[in-house]
Amino acid sequence: MATTTSSIKKPWITEKATAGEAANQYVFVVDQGASKPEIKKAIAALYKVDVVAVNVVNRPSKRKRFGGFRKGFQAGYRKAIVTVKEGQKIDTH
Repeated sequence: MATTTSSIKKPWITEKATAGEAANQYVFVVDQGASKPEIKKAIAALYKVDVVAVNVVNRPSKRKRFGGFRKGFQAGYRKAIVTVKEGQKIDTH
């Protein structure tokens, strides 16, 4: 089980993620073993906001080819889409 603050790795800054900020939704890369309640506590403690909902997306690792012969894997990750209370904001930049 991960500790609350170490379950959040970094904010996920993409065009789609920043468009979600208009709807009070923020995206973070989180630890693979982090549960929704752990993520909720960590975001609330770290950014001092009220978290309404947490949705998670698991992206598995993918097999990749580098050049003609070398093969490897692109690492998988877990994203959390966090919805905060209306009128509150998180500064992720």
